[in-house]
Amino acid sequence: MSEANMVSSHGYGTDKVLDAPNNGMRFLVINTLLIIVCIVGFIFCCIWPMGILLKASLITVFSCYGFIIGPILYAGLKVIKPKEALVLTLFGRYYGTLNREGFYFVNPFVTAVNPAANTDPTTGNPKAKSSIEVSKGASNGSIQLASKKISLKAMTLNNEKQKVNDSLGNPIIIGIVVIWKVVDSAKAVFNVDNYIEFLSIQCDSALRNVVRLFPYDASDELGEKSLRGSSKNVAEDLKVELQGKVDIAGIEIVEARITHLSYAPEIAAAMLQRQQASAIIAARQMIVEGAVGMVEMALNQLSEHKIVELDDERKAAMVSNLLVVLCGNKDAQPIINSGSIY
Repeated sequence: MSEANMVSSHGYGTDKVLDAPNNGMRFLVINTLLIIVCIVGFIFCCIWPMGILLKASLITVFSCYGFIIGPILYAGLKVIKPKEALVLTLFGRYYGTLNREGFYFVNPFVTAVNPAANTDPTTGNPKAKSSIEVSKGASNGSIQLASKKISLKAMTLNNEKQKVNDSLGNPIIIGIVVIWKVVDSAKAVFNVDNYIEFLSIQCDSALRNVVRLFPYDASDELGEKSLRGSSKNVAEDLKVELQGKVDIAGIEIVEARITHLSYAPEIAAAMLQRQQASAIIAARQMIVEGAVGMVEMALNQLSEHKIVELDDERKAAMVSNLLVVLCGNKDAQPIINSGSIY
């Protein structure tokens, strides 16, 4: 693949996959045998009498390969596990990518590149300042080098909660979780400084852009979308918004969803009272509508069955009493009228 094809308008294009690198096991066996042969030849030349010029030439050849070239070539052996990739550079130039599991041999002078090796993929925060980490779980305190391999597995980024204003200007506390994976290793390594930190920052930006389009809550009667009532729609918009921002880094957004949603502490109490008031009003409205229907039904049935003839004043008194009984918060106390209302 030519350099012109690797570079696009956004930086590096797709991976330059090394389809047929030399077989690592075959090279390991051949190189080991050659080193053994060179060491044996070096010892043989040292103890066997021969011409000085021939002896010096053979000793130089055997010693160079057996003690210098052969061991250096071992640096070209690479082991790739499933769902891993290794981006390689040679003297500052992009050499290629190993993204298939296996045991390979490549140019021993190539260097693996992973600027996010010391970044936690679940939070986007740095793991440590040094590339050498001491394993805390090991009883012997073994030292492990930070891996330069890039994981192609689906990973979860749990971004920190942040305060954002909704479409009505109300401050809310919201947190999201993003499931993502690297689909282009070259873009992830060369197009951005640190693709995990880049994703974390873009999550914050996309979240603010999406949240400001929706209110925290909306009336069900109006059918308006809201953060609380339309979480699936909000998550889909968030995924589309975020995918457009991270394409340059070779990252695919598998899923994005809200994990925490609440009013900010400074307005939480007031909004709780507002919600309670709205619920009380809605309940009262339903009670009054039901009570009016029941009163109307009672008057109609009394009139149809001719149980009692009521004038307007008695109807008004009956309506008043029924509404008090049906709409009151407490049980009504009956009062027996032994006389006439006139």
